[in-house]
Amino acid sequence: MAGGPVSDLAGMLAGMAPVLDAQAWAFVLIEGEPPAEAFALIREDEGTTAILPAEGGGFARITLTVHSALEGVGLTAAVAGALAARGIACNVVAGFHHDHLFVPWERREEALEVLQRLSVTG
Repeated sequence: MAGGPVSDLAGMLAGMAPVLDAQAWAFVLIEGEPPAEAFALIREDEGTTAILPAEGGGFARITLTVHSALEGVGLTAAVAGALAARGIACNVVAGFHHDHLFVPWERREEALEVLQRLSVTG
């Protein structure tokens, strides 16, 4: 991958290039060994949540393909704010290279349009 992570907000927004995954996802409480197909695991005092592919799952995943720096400030707020302005819930999972947004399945196309517009207008 050319260049390093992007840390300035304008650069992160301009380079978001959001991609909608065709797979439906579900947030599921699990016990024991985590399933191999889990996208992410979140361990909390109350239990472990796995984000799993699920036919008819309630969430869609949109990946922001910009390599955003973990120290970058404002991307999550800008994205969540734009979606919130349209009444779209957003659960963000940050990886080393990309941010992944889980939005309600039935509003996935609308969420993608909001993010594409935000990427152009900043």
